[in-house]
Amino acid sequence: SMASPALLMRVVASAYSVAEKAATIVRNVMSAGDLGIVEKAGPNDLQTKADRLVQMSICASLARKFPKVTIIGEEELPTDDVNEDLIEDGHCEEILKKPCPAQYTGIKEEELVIWVDPLDGTKEYTEGLLDHVTVLIGIAYGGKAIAGVINQPYYNYEAGANAVLGRTIWGVLGMGAFGFQLTEAPAGKHIVVTTRSHSSALVNECITALNPDAVIRVGGAGNKIIQLIEGKASAYVFASPGCKKWDTCAPEAILHAVGGKITDIRGNPFQYNKEVKHMNSAGVLATLRNYDYYASRIPNTVKESLVP
Repeated sequence: SMASPALLMRVVASAYSVAEKAATIVRNVMSAGDLGIVEKAGPNDLQTKADRLVQMSICASLARKFPKVTIIGEEELPTDDVNEDLIEDGHCEEILKKPCPAQYTGIKEEELVIWVDPLDGTKEYTEGLLDHVTVLIGIAYGGKAIAGVINQPYYNYEAGANAVLGRTIWGVLGMGAFGFQLTEAPAGKHIVVTTRSHSSALVNECITALNPDAVIRVGGAGNKIIQLIEGKASAYVFASPGCKKWDTCAPEAILHAVGGKITDIRGNPFQYNKEVKHMNSAGVLATLRNYDYYASRIPNTVKESLVP
């Protein structure tokens, strides 16, 4: 008889279906027209009905299947009984069929931490920049991002009325990443993707020092990593605090699974154990290729301004 799939593959297979359910909720809230926007820390820190419902859906669905896993979500929500309509019990069969990388076959539930950003790019969502929006489910073990799921609820939304909306990208370290076409940025071009709504003098000083051929300003960390793995940008540079562990965990796993690299601006790796502080206070530097080229050009003044 076939051995039952390793825990990690079961978690990823479930996270895939949970992310697809999340995308449906995101689209339904938008089409119903009442976003229920709440300001958290200010006008660039928003929460909508979609953020709230999606987080409840993801956390409750995964907690029901994997009760000993630690799940950390962006939104602070009451943990009351979640409406059964929000529970997703399915899993992706295709993922379950893949063999788990040997180094992860013995993982136990209580050793996993799942970092959830229910709606990355909330501000863009409220402004109708729908292709910026992602749902992020990152899976960490031993403090390291080892697997991730990124759903883009509105992928293809400009392709017309009959287009199939949405896609799910997923990856596991030691296995690779799936659901997209891996593409490298044009050789010799330095295209930097950075924040759209959280700019600052420091953010801009850092980008200027890189002397880029082009700068793309978009919302969402998930969206920025997608720009890297699809060859639209060569580096993601954000010289500021503000990004959190739930923004980077899933994207990091997918980027690392295809040979890319993400660190803070000072070159330190991110830690994802459950006790870690949530803020990535020393910013983000990520590339699919040529990490050292960009890292070597970050000014010391910028590094010194950002304390991990």
